[in-house]
Amino acid sequence: MSLIESTVHDGLVFPPPADLAARAEVSGMDAYQALIAEAARDYEGFWARLARETVTWRKPFSTTLDETNAPFYKWFEDGELNASYNCLDRHVEAGNGERIAVIFEADDGTVTHVTYRDLLQRVCRLANALRRRGLKKGDRVVIYMPMSIEGIVAMQACARIGATHSVVFGGFSSKSLNERMVDVGATALITCDEQMRGGKALPLKSIADEALAAGGCAAVSSVIVYRRTGGEVQWNPKRDMWLHEITECEADICEPEWVGAEHPLFILYTSGSTGTPKGVQHSTGGFLLWAAQTMKWTFDWKPSDVFWCTADIGWITGHSYIAYGPTAIGATQVVFEGVPTYPNAGRFWNMIARHKVTTFYTAPTAIRSLIKVSDADPSVHPKSFDLSTLRIIGTVGEPINPAAWMWYHEHVGGGRCPVIDTWWQTETGGHMITPLPGVTSLVPGSCTLPLPGILAVVVDETGHDVPNGQGGILVIKRPWPSMIRTVWGDPARFKKGYFPDDLGGKLYLAGDGAIRDKETGYFTITGRIDDVLNVSGHRLGTMEIESALVANAMVAEAAVVGRSDETTGEVVVAFVVLKGPRPEGAAAEKIANELRAWVGKEIGPIAKPKEIRFGENLPKTRSGKIMRRLLRSLAAGEEITQDVSTLENPAILGQLR
Repeated sequence: MSLIESTVHDGLVFPPPADLAARAEVSGMDAYQALIAEAARDYEGFWARLARETVTWRKPFSTTLDETNAPFYKWFEDGELNASYNCLDRHVEAGNGERIAVIFEADDGTVTHVTYRDLLQRVCRLANALRRRGLKKGDRVVIYMPMSIEGIVAMQACARIGATHSVVFGGFSSKSLNERMVDVGATALITCDEQMRGGKALPLKSIADEALAAGGCAAVSSVIVYRRTGGEVQWNPKRDMWLHEITECEADICEPEWVGAEHPLFILYTSGSTGTPKGVQHSTGGFLLWAAQTMKWTFDWKPSDVFWCTADIGWITGHSYIAYGPTAIGATQVVFEGVPTYPNAGRFWNMIARHKVTTFYTAPTAIRSLIKVSDADPSVHPKSFDLSTLRIIGTVGEPINPAAWMWYHEHVGGGRCPVIDTWWQTETGGHMITPLPGVTSLVPGSCTLPLPGILAVVVDETGHDVPNGQGGILVIKRPWPSMIRTVWGDPARFKKGYFPDDLGGKLYLAGDGAIRDKETGYFTITGRIDDVLNVSGHRLGTMEIESALVANAMVAEAAVVGRSDETTGEVVVAFVVLKGPRPEGAAAEKIANELRAWVGKEIGPIAKPKEIRFGENLPKTRSGKIMRRLLRSLAAGEEITQDVSTLENPAILGQLR
């Protein structure tokens, strides 16, 4: 791979706070290096120690890693456990049954506290109800639910009986839901009458009915419906049943189904370059280990903490850092049904203050959108709220540009909280490259160093390491316990996509470009490999151009894509949201020229956008993810033929044409 010009310049460095570092789970660089050395000295022994210390096993494992059928690796294969037991029973048995497991805040502000004992009983009742309907170990259950206690209960209940769950984000269309149910071979569906978002009731049951009617779902014999709003729904008495009715008479004790460590805990669908659903299959033992261990390391969890991850259970972040990671270590967490801008854009900061949140984990997209609103309205600015309980703040989902990092650090973290910029993927199961709050000096825009046991490197297109300071392809050299096991039903796609022969067949291809700092070895993610632009022979990471744009005082948010050009190969097209009103005509051209000059100054003339389009927002899914494929189509002047039903704001497409 050609050189990727890095435009993340040297700047401020923030050492870990001394008082936090002194009490941290991993305290100081020497402790971090000792863990690195342990993994290098005895790789399997390192992981075996963590697995024995972190996970409760019904039957201890004797084999740590089986590499005989690489890349279809197996971890702790002869060990037996149950994920639900690890997340619930063992805390109750240890005398912590009255500890608050979930502080649930509904869209309208109603707050519900659920203890670990309560959560265990609710899971057991639903697990018994599932068993009564013939569901058993190995069956696949699709969960199409909003953010709710019931969503977490559904996931844990499936795990309790050994059924493999596949959660589908509540913002997906009936077509997307149907595709996933068909592909996974679902025998049951757990859904909801309606979900509440921003004061509005949005249908789920009717979408589920459409998905079931579309064909291919004949095996789905049970549709279990959580009554959230009481809204009117269509009803098939032969198939549909209310969750509260089937659980109210069930016992609140349910013997767990003990499964092998490699038993599929869940299948989670993620986007692929072909557009067809790609079911990422995760194991029980390895996934649970890393979800719990990274809660301890990355978030430096303490029993007094109140943890809040703002993700949705429909995504991997909601699996690892809501449903399983926090519960596996007995943490107290906030779970939120609503959106950050309802009833106003101070909702996040208000909730942190009221629930005395200590650890806050959210997406850069959310931060950037709140910057714009906060700067315009002091009443919803973080400085208007008491955020003094925060000690760690983190980001997830995409690289965070330095300007947003600095705002987050200063205004949300009060200049005292480490910003934990985590790099990982659906396929990795948990954090891979991330600062540790008691160890790492922070550089805005860099996810810094790999966690102990994670052998991340940057290579060229032939799989050979490149020197620090030179961009290339991010890969992982050794397997790790929480890694993807296969693509459900398509092992050839798994091998070709993640362990390609071009890289020797043994390196895990992350699909991201990266560069390591010459002096510190810190990693900076430069964007997806297919989001690296080739402009006149120069390789430019889209994230770097976006960071330059957002660093301008006028810009709230930006997304950059490439468009084919006969002369230069590709040109840069930028979609920009300003902090002020959307400009038109001569005003738009004037600002566009100013921003081109700005990018030229920040990066160099080669990175200047050929075209800048302004919108009031960017096309995003309801989870806040920018749909860059749509932007590429818009940049190329193509008609939008993709399904846009998952967009929060489809009207924005017209502005950006």
